Amino acid sequence: MSETFGNWIGRRVVREDIVTPRLVAEYRATLSPYLFESQDPGICPPGFHWTLAPAMPMSANTSHDGSERKGDFLPPIPLPRRMWAGGAVETLGPIRVGMAIRRTSTVADIKYREGRTGQLYVVSVRHDIEADGQLAVVERQDLVIRDGAPKAVSVASPPPPPEGRTWTVDATPLLLFRFSAFTFNGHRIHYDANYAAEEGYPGLVVHGPMQAALMLNMAAVCVGHVPERFDYRCVAPLFSGHEFIVTADHAAPQPSVRVIRHDGVITAEAQAHAPGTGSA
Repeated sequence: MSETFGNWIGRRVVREDIVTPRLVAEYRATLSPYLFESQDPGICPPGFHWTLAPAMPMSANTSHDGSERKGDFLPPIPLPRRMWAGGAVETLGPIRVGMAIRRTSTVADIKYREGRTGQLYVVSVRHDIEADGQLAVVERQDLVIRDGAPKAVSVASPPPPPEGRTWTVDATPLLLFRFSAFTFNGHRIHYDANYAAEEGYPGLVVHGPMQAALMLNMAAVCVGHVPERFDYRCVAPLFSGHEFIVTADHAAPQPSVRVIRHDGVITAEAQAHAPGTGSA
């Protein structure tokens, strides 16, 4: 299989939303105290944009894994598994309570690859998020749609204590459920333990965007403001039932941030960039 699905590049969907006090409260209640808070209480914390204008397919339009059915917006790639692989976030302006949101999502690129783990496609989606008519966030999401079972879970020796700023987060099922709920993420690996086991995972899988949101907030705490550019990637699965660490060198002007699993494996890593770097 090596179909390019090139005719899906440029496919676009527009969704709208309102920044409600309840949605902001849900985000804070779930991820607090691991958030960067502006001195202006009306400004939403970093990563809040992942809650806005999500795909909300009818139940009949979802796949077996609970996600939005392929062939509606995403290309109909006939491979069974999908994963959040990484992306980039440009923060151009604040999102405040009460703002009207317009999110334009565009399939930006599709790449086919073959490797040790089998066939896969990397689908890049660009999201332009306007708040009250002003562009506030530009995001690229890289999604992997692949064949076969997940990679074997590697085990590493526990790392030495991080030298920079750290947060220790307990990956409870409640944390994952709440994040799934306010992002309207129906992927069953995040809340259905039996399904996650059937997929070959030893536990519920912690969301890629949750890890990205925690890293983005950590970077903002380190530098004292929301970085204009934030690049991240997920490199290994992270599971519920254990604590994990979010760590960064708080002395660095453009900190590197990592998520470290309980067994020492790095599951996600990111680089924050100072204001003025623009887009890549």
